[in-house]
Amino acid sequence: MLDLALHSDQGPVSLADISVRQGISLSYLEQLFARLRQFKLVKSVRGPGGGYQLMGSTAEISVAQVVDAVSESLDATRCEGKGNCHEGEVCLTHHLWENLSEQIHRFLSDITLADLVARKDIRAVSERQNLRLRSAHSDDSHIAVNEIS
Repeated sequence: MLDLALHSDQGPVSLADISVRQGISLSYLEQLFARLRQFKLVKSVRGPGGGYQLMGSTAEISVAQVVDAVSESLDATRCEGKGNCHEGEVCLTHHLWENLSEQIHRFLSDITLADLVARKDIRAVSERQNLRLRSAHSDDSHIAVNEIS
């Protein structure tokens, strides 16, 4: 989602480009974006030049919404919040870890994609990843020329 937010001013972003920039398999990205679509955080654009776009502004989408959409757990308890951590019962520190999980979720709820996009360090990493993508596209064109020759 952050990659999509960083490139949203360029129109729809292809999963193939995100895959190259982030080093994430295309099939895994397809699964993640299916969930993000269900939560109405992204929409797909079909056809040439198609890809994905954010459904709202970067200021409207929190990191917690993204985490919730892709079913990532923020649970710090050993028992996954079930309360059966010690011989089927709540352990001594269960509520401590449960409170930590809630704090993490609140913290991520206060951070938007816009907040992350505005960070200089994140933009520097993004520029490096864009070079990786350009290099990959350049390699593809060299292969295509060699195959024709």
